[in-house]
Amino acid sequence: MTVRPLRSFVLLASAFFLLFAGLLPAPLPAQSQSDSSASGQSSSSSTMEMYQQEKTPTLVDPAGPTISLVSLEPMFVMAAALNACGYDEGLDESAPLRKRVRAEINQALAKSEDARNARDKVCLFIAQHRMTGTERDISQYVSLALYTTPPPQTELTAQLSEMPPDSTAVAEIVPLLKDFADSVDLHGIWLAMRLTYDQEADQLHDALSRMIVNTNLYLKMPASTYSGRRFIVVFEPMLSPHLVNARIYGADFVVVVSPVNGQIRMNDVRHIYLHYIIEPLLYSRSNAIDRADPILKEIREAPLPFMYRSNILALTVECLIKAIEARIMDTGIPEYKIPAGIDRSDLPRYEHERQLYQDKVNAFRWSVVHHDMVQGYVLTEYFYREMLIFEKQPASLGDTIGEMVYSMDVDEEVHRARRIQFDTVSDVDVLERPVPRKLEGLDLAEARLSNGDAAGARSIAQRILDSHPDTLKGTADAARADFILARAAILSGQPEAAISDFQQTLATSKEPRLLAWSHIYLARMLDLDCKRDEAVAEYKLALAARDGQQDTRLAAERGLKKAYAVRGHVCDDDADDGPPPASDQPETAAPGTNRPTGSAAPAPLPHGAGTTP
Repeated sequence: MTVRPLRSFVLLASAFFLLFAGLLPAPLPAQSQSDSSASGQSSSSSTMEMYQQEKTPTLVDPAGPTISLVSLEPMFVMAAALNACGYDEGLDESAPLRKRVRAEINQALAKSEDARNARDKVCLFIAQHRMTGTERDISQYVSLALYTTPPPQTELTAQLSEMPPDSTAVAEIVPLLKDFADSVDLHGIWLAMRLTYDQEADQLHDALSRMIVNTNLYLKMPASTYSGRRFIVVFEPMLSPHLVNARIYGADFVVVVSPVNGQIRMNDVRHIYLHYIIEPLLYSRSNAIDRADPILKEIREAPLPFMYRSNILALTVECLIKAIEARIMDTGIPEYKIPAGIDRSDLPRYEHERQLYQDKVNAFRWSVVHHDMVQGYVLTEYFYREMLIFEKQPASLGDTIGEMVYSMDVDEEVHRARRIQFDTVSDVDVLERPVPRKLEGLDLAEARLSNGDAAGARSIAQRILDSHPDTLKGTADAARADFILARAAILSGQPEAAISDFQQTLATSKEPRLLAWSHIYLARMLDLDCKRDEAVAEYKLALAARDGQQDTRLAAERGLKKAYAVRGHVCDDDADDGPPPASDQPETAAPGTNRPTGSAAPAPLPHGAGTTP
C-alpha cells in the first residue's frame, strides 16, 4: 500500500491554526456511522452497537496521517478481476493504465489453460451475483477488497460477522480470486505498474490538497480538529472514473475513486469531506435538531431519498452541506478584476462593472439554493443565510454551529417548506450521478443495430472503416466494425456478406468475446444450412476462445447439444422427427435460402466487452 499524507494541507492548516488560536471548541464526541455504499448515501447508524459489529479495515491506521491518498494492491486485484470478466464501464475515459493491465491479463490468459479456468470461475461467480446491472454491483466488491490481503495470501482480514453486509454477500469469491491472481501473476503485474501508480498519485496530490485546504480555510477549521479521525482517499485506475464510493467506519471516512486525465471528481470528494467535517458537529447537537421534526411532515411529497424524508438529523446535515457548497462552488462565471493603473476618474465605472459581476455570481448561487429547496432540502436557504453571516465573523464553524442550530425558528422553516412547490423528479445522489455520454462512432452503430436499424448501423460502421483505412487496419476498432457489419448483414438477409464479415472479424480481432460470438453466429448459420459437423466445430472454437462470460458458454454448449433451428426450418436428416423446437425468438427464412433474416436471427449478442448489440 502506498500512503501519501497531504503534507501541504498539514502545513497550511497548522499556520491557519495560529491565526485562529483560542477559537477552537472542545473536541466533540464522534457518532458512529454505518458503511456507505456506492449509492453515496452517508446514512447514520442508529446505535453504537450496530457499528461495533463491523471491524475497521486495516488501511485505517490509527497511527497514520489524518488525511491521506493511497493505492491498495487488494483493490487493484479485485478491479483487475472485474475487468477480466467484462467490466467495461468508463473504459474509454479511464487512464491508459487500465487498458495496459487488461492487455497483460489477456496475454497471461492466452498462454495458460489453468489461468483461463480460474478466470472462468471468477466470472461465473460475478455473473451469478449480479443484482442491478449497474455500478451498484461493483460496490460490493469494492467493499470486500478493503477486507482482503494482497497476493499471495489473498484472504479475509476479518470474520464475516465483523464485515459490512454488502461485502459478506460476495465473500465466497475470495478463494476464486486467489486462484485467478496466482494463475495470471497479478502481483507481478502490480509491481510492474507501481511506477505508473506513483505518477497518477503525484497528479492527484496537489489538487486534493488544495481542495482540503480551501475547504478548511473557508470553515476556519484548524488541522487539530480531526485528531483521532481519518479521511482516506483510495485511487484505483482500474475502476470506472464515474464511480465514487464512500464508506464510513465510525469516525473514519474512506473514499474510493478513479482518475481520468490526472483528475478525480473533486466536487464529489469534497461533498464527502464536508460530511467528514460536519457530521460530528451536528451529531453532538442531535437533541436540539430533533425539535425540527415537524419539518418532515412538510416534505413527504418531495422527491427525496427516504433517509432524508424520515430523519431530521440526516436532512439537516445535507442541507448545511449544500448551503456551504453553494457558497464555495465554482460558478463558472469569469472573475472580473479592475485593471491596474486606471485613472481615478474612471474608478466608479469599473466599480460598477465589478458590482455587476458580483450580482451575477450571487444570482447564480441563489439559483442553486432554490433548486435544492424545490428538491426537498428545505433548510438549505436558512443555512445559506447563516453562512453569509458566518463569513464576516472570525469564529470557526465549530464555534458557530451551535448558535445556528439553536437559533433556528422551526415554525418559520415549517411555513417556508409548506409554501414550496416541490419537483416531481429527484436529482440522483452526488455519488450515484450518472455521467451522460453522447453516443458516437461504433457505439452509435451498436445502438442503431440494437434498435433494428441495420442500414443505419452498417452505414456508420462502413463509413468509419472507409475514413481511416490505413490507421484502422488490423485494429480492435476495425474488428468491431466488421462484427457490426456482419450482424447488420444478417438482419438485412445477406448471409454471404455476414459470413465474410464474421471471417474478417476472426482474422483481425484479439478480443475473446468478438471471437467467441463470431464463431457462434457462424455455427448457427451452418446449422441452418444443415452442415451440422461444421457447425459443431465452430461451437467448439467458440468455447476455446474463452471470453469468460456465462452467456457465451451457455450458447456454445447449447449449440453442441442441439442444432440451432427456427420454426419452419427442417434439415433432411430431421424430416422424420417432426418439426424442430422453436428458437428463443421467432425467425423467418429469406426467400430461396434456409438462412433466416429479420431482426431476431440469430439471437443478438449480449452486452459485454464493448460489443453491445
